[in-house]
Amino acid sequence: MHCPSCHAQDTKVIETRILQNGMAVRRRRRCEDCDKRFTTYENFTQQLPAIVKADGRRENFNREKIIKGLTKACQKRPVSRDQIHGLIDGLERHMADLSVKEISSNVIGNYVMEELYKLDPVSYVRFASFYWTFNDIEDFVLNLEKNIRPPQLDGESLVDKGIMSEQ
Repeated sequence: MHCPSCHAQDTKVIETRILQNGMAVRRRRRCEDCDKRFTTYENFTQQLPAIVKADGRRENFNREKIIKGLTKACQKRPVSRDQIHGLIDGLERHMADLSVKEISSNVIGNYVMEELYKLDPVSYVRFASFYWTFNDIEDFVLNLEKNIRPPQLDGESLVDKGIMSEQ
């Protein structure tokens, strides 16, 4: 690892810590030449399925996009940033476990809604207000009454339920 100060190639690891349930490593390093200390992070990356949007477009999974939406929905609510990141970590593990090349954005939205409902029902309603499409307040209330409890998977996979296809 090159020193960010003097660009020397000879640095030593002083301390190593495992982060994010073994998904990342934080290392404190010291340059042998200039004696500066710095931190590096190693993250595990995995290939997640492509997201198929409602209009048929495909895009890469964007963790930050979901964080932004969840942060807005959870504003001034008893949901911590760590809980939001934990929810998204769970989503990423779930998507990786499915072993498919593509996944519908509806599947992701439903997963997020189900997990958010467990964390805070008010945040669930807030998230629903910009996740669902509706024409007016009555339409929103009808959707809310119909979906106040998120769908349960009952042990069946999303493929078995016909929510998504294997590819």
